[in-house]
Amino acid sequence: MDPRSALEMVRTAPTLLEAMRAASTLADVTARSGGDVLGDLTSAARSGDPLTALAAVHALAVCGDPAAAPVLAELARDGRRHVAEHALDALRHTTPVDGALPHLVDASRDGGFTGMLAQRTLESWAAQQPDRVRGAVLAGLAASADDDGRARLAETLGLVPGAATTTALIALAADDTEVLPVRAAATAALGEGPAAGHSAEALLVSLARTVGPLAQTARLALFDLRPAPVPPVPDGLTVVQLFLHSDIDGRLHHSGQGDTGGIATLLVHLGDALLRGEAAVSRVITVSGGSPDPAQFPSGRPSAAPGAPAGSSLLATGHHYARVPLSGPLGVARAWPARVAARRGIRRVLRAAGRVDAIHLRMADVGSMAAAELAGELGIPVVLTVAPDPQALIDARDRAGTLTRARFGEADLKEHLWFRDHLLRDLAARASHLVLFPRPRVGDDLRRYLGIDVEAQRERLDVVGEGIDVAGVDRIVGEALDRSGRPRGSGVAAALDELDALLDTLPDDRRALPTVVSVGRLNPVKGMATLVRAWREDARLCERCNLLVVGGDLDHPSAEEAAELARIDAVVPPGEAADQGLLLAGHRPNATTIAWLARLRGRPGDTAPPGVYVSASLKEEFGIAILEAMAVGLVVVAPDGGGPATYVAHGKTGILTDTSTAAALASATHAALDLAAEPDAGTRAEQARDMVRTRFGIDTMAASLAAVYRQVAPQPHRGAHLSDAVEGAS
Repeated sequence: MDPRSALEMVRTAPTLLEAMRAASTLADVTARSGGDVLGDLTSAARSGDPLTALAAVHALAVCGDPAAAPVLAELARDGRRHVAEHALDALRHTTPVDGALPHLVDASRDGGFTGMLAQRTLESWAAQQPDRVRGAVLAGLAASADDDGRARLAETLGLVPGAATTTALIALAADDTEVLPVRAAATAALGEGPAAGHSAEALLVSLARTVGPLAQTARLALFDLRPAPVPPVPDGLTVVQLFLHSDIDGRLHHSGQGDTGGIATLLVHLGDALLRGEAAVSRVITVSGGSPDPAQFPSGRPSAAPGAPAGSSLLATGHHYARVPLSGPLGVARAWPARVAARRGIRRVLRAAGRVDAIHLRMADVGSMAAAELAGELGIPVVLTVAPDPQALIDARDRAGTLTRARFGEADLKEHLWFRDHLLRDLAARASHLVLFPRPRVGDDLRRYLGIDVEAQRERLDVVGEGIDVAGVDRIVGEALDRSGRPRGSGVAAALDELDALLDTLPDDRRALPTVVSVGRLNPVKGMATLVRAWREDARLCERCNLLVVGGDLDHPSAEEAAELARIDAVVPPGEAADQGLLLAGHRPNATTIAWLARLRGRPGDTAPPGVYVSASLKEEFGIAILEAMAVGLVVVAPDGGGPATYVAHGKTGILTDTSTAAALASATHAALDLAAEPDAGTRAEQARDMVRTRFGIDTMAASLAAVYRQVAPQPHRGAHLSDAVEGAS
């Protein structure tokens, strides 16, 4: 195929996803053709069709014509913002262009997703021509008065190799009159990155002895800077798993807050299960965002002298929680500008861990992007759980008519659809092994969404269902349903007291009604506002049951949480919510949530009708919260697709439905309440619980994944690892 034919495929593709796949074909054939395609691509980049324009922009980057770079530099200033943003990214694959440098520096200073793309391009160009890039960044620093923008430029400066860069960073870090964000960015860059150098060590030691946030940054930078010998590590495999968009702890205190959803629960329980299984996993390191533990990153030089700093606590056998310092808990959609900090923090964890045998990635986010880059550099195998996001949502919105070609550019600016699609496919192509969720048509879906041929890649693919801590759920359910009395002060007792207090805010005439409960993040994809609208606008449903929404930070909501709360408030005014039967509980620890679900199911002999669980998610790759509700014995409503369709028996243990419309959700909730009230509901609840125990226990999942980790791990632990690379650092 020639580039013109591929370009025509993009123009005429009947669906958005097919157009995006055709764009990849266009880039591939353009890179191979070597023909005169500059004119055709330049014309296409000016097309009014966003998909054609974006496809042409990325093909220009790989066409091999030296004249393409100036064209992209011009497009980077295009009034069509979606085209300009992609041109900034595409320039990364070209040689530096003087006319584009000031624009790239300005974009890097301004931050956001666009700033991250510009910074990546400057980093790529700096490796080719550091003097030109350094000069442009320093000029931007001198001209900027915005503190946050100058901090971003200081971070960008740290990506430029050379002694001159190190000198400039030392001056910024040592300047007592400089603002803290700029000093911190310069300090961090002196410890790790192409500008790090031992000429900065004396300054870092001095800063580390001070008090305040800069001292912690300096101590971490010292750990990054100083070479370390290969530390002794326990026998057995070491597995790293990460989710940077929350602060994950072993007790799941932040469950349901911000982006701390089912994945955080999964990582905690899975890490524990991997260690107690029969497989030879000796360490699991779960990496999230937050303040690092100093014991994990000792900054003193290793020494045999008495009183010398001990090695990292990550070297011990067990399940460790390591944290990457970012600028606050960042939601998935807004974390892209943290790319450098994420990469630096993940590298620090890998270095402290000594030997790492596998990194398990689970989504196309900034953490996976950074970790995959490091894994490729250091020879660490990557296991990727493949969930077709955003591909499934693009396809669904395309079919529903809510996302069209004409509006694709606008949507891409907000949601970075093109970038995320490319990132996930790139992660899948580079991974040593792929883990797939059970889906009704897993092979067809992976081929359509991602171009992955399951049959052709059978040796590096496994279908593994997620799991829950069945024993833990059973323990909580047993305590919650126990009529013999619970010990005062028990966690379950306190959780049920909280629930009772919440239910007591309902009017007397509503307290005998069943409760519909939904647990999850306050994010549009979870559909909480749609569920509230479905319940409120169906008069019979509103009269029939109360609605309890568990999740979100109600006191200090993120931007996404605040937007979802506003949508809920527009349906039910906050001052009237309890009177109408709506309860917003905010996020609760996972154990508390399980206790609430158990109590809402009802105890034997209760006269109040049993409640039901509703997942209103637009998509659900698997559904940890749904499984937990089924393990408790609740009838569930779940999306008719993805993982839930493989384990919810429609009309028996739950109702599968189209969750994109309020009317369908309301109808499904009525059906679920009817199921829960049938005479044989108890028998079917036990069948659901048995199914979860048999198929989806966390130990079953851990055993399957442990086999994957054994398969990909270097044998016997050979290959380039970070500690080996650090040994000779200078």
